[in-house]
Amino acid sequence: MTILIPSYEPDVRLLNLVLQLQTFQLGPIVIVDDGSGSGYRGIFETAEAYGCTVLTHTVNLGKGRALKTGFQHIKEHGPQGGIVCADSDGQHLPHDIKRIFDVLLEQMTPGIVLGSRRFSGTIPARSRFGNTVTRGVFSLTTGTKVYDTQTGLRGFPFSMLDWLCQIPGERFEYEMNMLLTAHKEGYEITEEFIDTVYLDHNKSSHFRPLIDSFRIYMPILMFSTSSVLSALIDFGLLFVIQYFTHNLFLSVVAARLCSSIFNYTINRKYVFSAGKTTRVRQSLPKYFSLVILVLLLNYGLLYFYNEKLIIPLIAAKLLTEVSIFVFSYWAQRRFVY
Repeated sequence: MTILIPSYEPDVRLLNLVLQLQTFQLGPIVIVDDGSGSGYRGIFETAEAYGCTVLTHTVNLGKGRALKTGFQHIKEHGPQGGIVCADSDGQHLPHDIKRIFDVLLEQMTPGIVLGSRRFSGTIPARSRFGNTVTRGVFSLTTGTKVYDTQTGLRGFPFSMLDWLCQIPGERFEYEMNMLLTAHKEGYEITEEFIDTVYLDHNKSSHFRPLIDSFRIYMPILMFSTSSVLSALIDFGLLFVIQYFTHNLFLSVVAARLCSSIFNYTINRKYVFSAGKTTRVRQSLPKYFSLVILVLLLNYGLLYFYNEKLIIPLIAAKLLTEVSIFVFSYWAQRRFVY
């Protein structure tokens, strides 16, 4: 077992955590100083004196990069046991870190163990709101329910290190990308509820609400952009073909085929690649099988809205696209790419 702690500008709470963890004798502790600077050198030197391994970034590279630096070190130097990642600001209590360690020991198949907070009691408003929104969006877009998507307390078996080092993302978005790609790789996500701790209203957090939220939601935003562009192509071609043919079914099929080719190319290369592009022969048949299903849904909904409910074609088309957006994202991430 190895405990990995990424740290940026820590205070004495890091040292207290180290001393408390050592009483459990869980294994070596690796700390990554993510460019904290000379003003914090004393804390890291003290941690080294306590027996920790300290890896240093000369400049701040972000939490994702700090974790990958730690994972790479553990992969090369061992020991070959589970890895538990914890934050250095006192939010993760030693007994909860041990609980994640215990769950890892009982694992039958490789997977991620999350130390999930219940968000009970007095919680900073931005933390409660951020986690609620992220939890809802994650569930809608992946079909997987995770109560605490932003927890930094996570456990992994040694066999997952290669994958962990390859996940894209350098800052807080890395942890979200990890969850988004886990199912594709066949890794289960297990949650173990832990105490919710926010000290001084979470003032020690280095999370930047606007910039880091944008990074976290980037995969979903990219899919939305791809879908909007595809919808515009589909939308325009539908009316052009309908104008010349006066055949709704032919118009829907032709417009969807052209927009699907565009959508497949963008999603394969940029949205769902997770740092590596899937083979065309693997993903293309799955994608166009989904296209056929979505096409039938598209035509059925459009016919229902336009012909049965007598909704104007433009409004009916917009309602149809909104109806199948979430389903399409979930299906592509889960089955296609």
